[in-house]
Amino acid sequence: MSDFDLFKTSEEHEELREAVRSVAEDKIAPHAAEVDETSSFPQAAHDALVATDFHAAHIEEKYDGVGADALATCIIIEEVARACASSSLIPAVNKLGTMPLILGASEEVKQRYLPKVASGEAMFSYGLSEREAGSDTASMRTQAVADGDDWILNGQKSWITNAGVSEYYTVLAVTDPEGARGRNISAFVLHADDEGFSLGEPERKLGIKGSPTRELFFDNVRVPGDRMVGAPGEGLKIALRTLDHTRVTIGAQAIGIAQGALDHAVAYVKERKQFGKAVADFQGVQFMLADMAMKLETARQMVYVAAAKSERGDDDLPFYGAAAKCYASDAAMEITTDAVQLLGGAGYVKDFPLERMMRDAKITQIYEGTNQIQRLVMARQLLK
Repeated sequence: MSDFDLFKTSEEHEELREAVRSVAEDKIAPHAAEVDETSSFPQAAHDALVATDFHAAHIEEKYDGVGADALATCIIIEEVARACASSSLIPAVNKLGTMPLILGASEEVKQRYLPKVASGEAMFSYGLSEREAGSDTASMRTQAVADGDDWILNGQKSWITNAGVSEYYTVLAVTDPEGARGRNISAFVLHADDEGFSLGEPERKLGIKGSPTRELFFDNVRVPGDRMVGAPGEGLKIALRTLDHTRVTIGAQAIGIAQGALDHAVAYVKERKQFGKAVADFQGVQFMLADMAMKLETARQMVYVAAAKSERGDDDLPFYGAAAKCYASDAAMEITTDAVQLLGGAGYVKDFPLERMMRDAKITQIYEGTNQIQRLVMARQLLK
C-alpha cells in the first residue's frame, strides 16, 4: 500500500456505499416524511436494513454478524442518514447498546446477546443519562444493591433512544455508594420484560421523530448476576470507552444528514429560475454551495480518520472521536441551515425535506456528549 492509499476508501467500502444507498433510496427515503410527520418508528427501514444485514453490521462473524469494520459501519449510518436520520439510529444505537458488551463483557454474555442482535431478532439500547446526570454521568443516582447472586435495581434513565422497540438495554448503576466517584458504577443488561422495568411516555421532539425516545424506570428490578457487563465498578470506564467509539458514528450520521441537504439544495438551485436565469448562476449562491461542500468534505475526512482509529483502537481515539463528532455535527447544523436558506420559502415548508434535515441535524450537537463536552474531552487529551 502506498502512503496515498491511506486517504482513499477501499473498493469494498465504495461498493458497500452503493448497496446501502440503493436500499436507502428505494426502501427508506419514501417513508422518511411520513415517519417524521407521524412520529412513528420506521419499521419499513428496519425490515429493509435487517434483510440486507445493515442493521448491526459491526457485530463480528463469530457472533453470527457480518463483521463490518468501523469505517464500513460509519458508511452504512451515513448513507441511511442521507435519506432518513431517524432510520440511521437503528444501526447506530445497535452499536451503542452492544459496544459495552464488545469491550467489556465475558464471552458467555457476548454469546448470549450479540447473535440475537446480529440476526435482527432484537435491538439494543443504552441507558446512561439521567434527569440530573446528563453531561455529569458520574453523578447518576440509579442504584443496584446486591442480593445474593442477583442485583436489585432502582432508579431511572432519561432520553433513551429506541426505548420501547429495543429488547435489551445496557444500563449503568451505582453499585458501591461509598466507593470512589466514577469507580463505583457497574453495567448490566436489562430485558424489556424484566419485572419492575417500565417506560415513560415517548418524548415530543424537535427532530429524529421516528426514533422513539423515552425514560426508563426501575422499581426493584431483579437482575441476575450473570448479566453484569465486566467487573463490579468497571461500568463507567466501559461506558466512556464505548462513547469514544460511538461518537464517530454520530459524526457519520451528521455528514449523512448534511450530504442529503446539500444534494437537495444543489438540485433545487439548478432548476429554480429568478431574474431570467437559474439561481445556481448567481455567484453569491455558488459561494454558499462551495462553503457547504468544503465543510462537509472536511467533516467526512475527520470522521473517516476517526473510524480508522476506532477500528485499530488507537490511543488518541478519545481526541479524534470527540473532534469528529463535534466538527461534523456543527458542520451539519450550518449546512442544513444554509440549505434551507437556498430554497427560500420552499425550504421552510414540509413539501421539501430540508426543514426536516435541519431539525434532525440539531440533535447531533447534543447527544452522545454535547459539543461543549467534546471540547472538554479534546482539551483534556491535549493537556495530558
